[in-house]
Formats: sequence, C-alpha cells, structure tokens
Amino acid sequence: MSAIKPVYKRVLLKISGEGFCKPGESGLDGEELDRIARELMDVASLGVQLAVVVGGGNFLRGAAFVRGTHVQRATADYMGMLATVMNGVALQDSLEALGQPTRVQSAMEMRAVCEPFIRRRAERHLEKGRVVILAAGTGHPFVTTDTAAALRASELGADAILKATNVDGVYSADPKKQAGAELFDRLTYADVLARQLGVMDLAAISMCMEQKIPVVVFNLKKHGNIRRVVLGERVGTTVSA
Repeated sequence: MSAIKPVYKRVLLKISGEGFCKPGESGLDGEELDRIARELMDVASLGVQLAVVVGGGNFLRGAAFVRGTHVQRATADYMGMLATVMNGVALQDSLEALGQPTRVQSAMEMRAVCEPFIRRRAERHLEKGRVVILAAGTGHPFVTTDTAAALRASELGADAILKATNVDGVYSADPKKQAGAELFDRLTYADVLARQLGVMDLAAISMCMEQKIPVVVFNLKKHGNIRRVVLGERVGTTVSA
C-alpha cells in the first residue's frame, strides 16, 4: 500500500454513461475505457476500497428514448439497465487487462456475464481489494442510476459518493448555456434540494442527507481527479450537511 494516506477508506464512484465515450459521441470508446481503468487502478493501489455504479446514457436514456416511439417507459428503462451491464463488463475487462481484480454485480440477474448483487458478497470483494462494478441500477424502472448510487453507498457503508461528470462541479446554472455561472465549492443537502441544482435527482440527495453520505461532484475528464478527491484535495463541489 502507498505511504500516501487517503481520506476515505471506501468510496462509491458514480460514472455516467457519457464518461465511456468522447464528448458529443455515443457508444464505447476504447481510449476512454482505458483511461478510466488506469485511474481506477491508481485509486485502488492507494488501498481505497472502490465500488463503481455505471450509467448507460452512452447507449440509451429511457426517458428520452420513449418520445416518438411505442416503447413504454418501463421497457425503455430496462433497456437502459442492459446498457449499464455492457458498460460494466467492458470496464471489467479493461481493469483486469491492467492486472486489477474486478467483479461486476448486476441488480438484474444475468449469470452468464456477471454476478447478482449480494451486499455481503460485494463487501467481501471490496475487503479483498477487488473493484466492484455495480450495474443495472436498482433493477427497477423509473429509478435513476443516481438513486442506485445513493442506495448502494448506503448498503455498503461508503464514506462518500464521488460523482464523476463532464463539468468541474455544481454551478448556479448550466455553464454551457449561461456565461458567468457560479461554481460552488461547498453546498449543503438543503441547498441542493431547495434550489433544485441538479447535482443528483432529489431522491438520491434525500437519501444521502438521511444517511449522512457526502457527495463530491467533479470532472471525470481531467486526468487524476479521482485520485485527488480520495486524497482530500479540493476538487469540484462537496455536498454535505
């Protein structure tokens, strides 16, 4: 284990599906997969127990997909869960190619490609130094992967949720649409709920507030940011009590 001491023992990293492709593109990009895998391996080498909830928006977003189709929202959400499994097994192979032991656990059973999510088994994997990739959200439609991240972090006793995005943190408005939008350094859960700042969906933030799990929102595309967060450097926006 490295002499550098992380501030967290166990974290849950939430990676949106868009993190697995180039900006403005879709699907999986090999370079992005490899970059993420190397950063996760770097964090694991510090002795941090790392669980990862993956989104599936690089393939499909259920709520958006149903518009103009005859596909029901519940069906589209299940399709999105399948997309997260594709991302999860791709990330697993990328990590293991680098020598990092990894397990994928899915909230929807598909034993041919991954394990079912079992809390105690996931905890044991983490204790053994394996990265645990958590796919298929909660296994239920009408629930986001942000809420899945809050739920899994609560179940696994994570010290923090690291929400990796494509912007530098939480802003007062969309920085891509409004020049001069303020980047917040710190916010309370109440601030996020009252101002509906879009850090995570309201159910996820409420769960984090109830369980007292801090959320750090930061830019995934900036090399080394995940490591900086677990070492306690000031990166992005921290949401806490």
